[in-house]
Amino acid sequence: MNTSSTADDLFLRLMREAGKVSDEQCREAAEQAAAPENELTSPYRILIERGLIDPAETARVLAAKFALRTVEIASLMIPAEVLALITQEQALRYQLLPLRREGDVLHVAMADPLATEGVDELAHLLGLSIEAAIAAEDELSQAITRHYGREHSEFDEILSAETVAPPHSMEPDQQSEATDADGPIIKLVESMIADAVKLRASDIHVEPLERRLRVRFRVDGVLVAGPTPPKRLQAVIISRLKIMAGISIAEKRLPQDGRIQIKVEGRDLDLRVSSLPTSHGEGIVMRILDQESLKFGLAELGFFPDDEAIFKKLISQPDGIFLVTGPTGSGKTTTLYSCLHEINRPDQKIITVEDPVEYQMSGINQVPVRNEVGMTFAAALRAMLRQAPNIVMVGEIRDLETAEIAIHASLTGHMVFSTLHTNDAPGAVTRLVDIGVKPFLVSTSLSGVMAQRLVRKVCPDCAAPYEPDEQQIRQLNITPEIADTANFRKGKGCPSCHGTGYRGRMGIFELLVIDDDLRMMIHGGVSVARIREKARIAGMRTLREDGVRKVIAGLTTIEEVVSITIGDSS
Repeated sequence: MNTSSTADDLFLRLMREAGKVSDEQCREAAEQAAAPENELTSPYRILIERGLIDPAETARVLAAKFALRTVEIASLMIPAEVLALITQEQALRYQLLPLRREGDVLHVAMADPLATEGVDELAHLLGLSIEAAIAAEDELSQAITRHYGREHSEFDEILSAETVAPPHSMEPDQQSEATDADGPIIKLVESMIADAVKLRASDIHVEPLERRLRVRFRVDGVLVAGPTPPKRLQAVIISRLKIMAGISIAEKRLPQDGRIQIKVEGRDLDLRVSSLPTSHGEGIVMRILDQESLKFGLAELGFFPDDEAIFKKLISQPDGIFLVTGPTGSGKTTTLYSCLHEINRPDQKIITVEDPVEYQMSGINQVPVRNEVGMTFAAALRAMLRQAPNIVMVGEIRDLETAEIAIHASLTGHMVFSTLHTNDAPGAVTRLVDIGVKPFLVSTSLSGVMAQRLVRKVCPDCAAPYEPDEQQIRQLNITPEIADTANFRKGKGCPSCHGTGYRGRMGIFELLVIDDDLRMMIHGGVSVARIREKARIAGMRTLREDGVRKVIAGLTTIEEVVSITIGDSS
């Protein structure tokens, strides 16, 4: 790290004043630094090399002197959009690292509190206020290297290995063979997966770019930087992942899907793998399916007691259709699994059709979609009904054929669960009509719709009360009376949440119950706006309103709810 001699002099003076080193030790270090062979080394550096000064201790002394807080950044998880705020050149030049952004404030880590030039420049360029925290300089240097495209320590071992298999040394019929030459690459890939699991990642993205190979993890819905292997190892890393997933390494022109079963830290994991040819090579995305960590109870979804009671009543009906709506990644499948888990009893026969089957559930018949042999959603659903089930789950209603079979199943005494891609609950009604279902069939069969999104939960280990500003409160239409009694909380950032202030996610919901009045309106073909208006009068809360309740309860933050429900601001 290229810390100036002025900073070294300051660090040494403060450490001496704090009694961390003696005058005699400082004098000896100064004499050693005066030797010709040490003309570029300061006494402070010599004391570090001799183990008499710990950079972490220096950080604590500096923080106390300048009334700043310290931050341990060795294990911090920094969102990719935050890292993108400054360039690698700026991070190296000013020796600082962006940590997180809160509104108009950017939190950064730095080792030298007097190095204000970079702080002032960033504040001007970004139009943000900069709040600095002190980090140990060795940790800061390593973190900058890790997050801005230098080679990860695990990859240094790979580069030093003499037996790295060349990219095209393996024929397709040799995919199951592992040689000694593959050892470093196998360790590298397994280390990457282990890192993702430690961070509680749901996905691993391996993305070939023009000049580098980027690895990112999706943690609590946010992409964060992972280890950065050198571009020249791209081919062997991609090939290794494809071999593990059981897909052809010879086929580089078409997308492919596969699965990896691997044991990490004693846990059996199932990774769903997708490869996609891009202009700079094949991109790989791996969805981590951890059966042990998944919880299907309704309490884990994030319901408040009033919504949970309505939800239980809807899913316990003997027939009808219950739909869960939302964009990709909003937790719809987990909610459906939770429904089945709640109503799974020995006297009920439950069959699901899924694309693909993600989690195995005890006591439930799960059927995978296989389009290549004609086993579509519609074909599977038609066959399932001949098996005399009580409850049917269809992974997604994608077309008129599937929708009509599901509706007829509900009208003949089956309870049907499925998903739709709509932004809100009332929109599911018009979506069914748009794909060709007759309005009278929708009104007769549909019992309820739940739209949902996922918001990050405040980390319980570092949560602390805070006062949001008036603009934020107005943004969510929170009255002053409610604000006065609200339990606003925000995570400060700790090792448990990797410095993000969030740990885990929960749902916010918009629960639409189809009553007799709504059935008449749907049968008459009224607009989605009128259906929404009627549902609101009957007591339906919007996604944003449910999010506000969870902000007031201290479970999540205003920023999370605003970002997730930006289209629901009305």
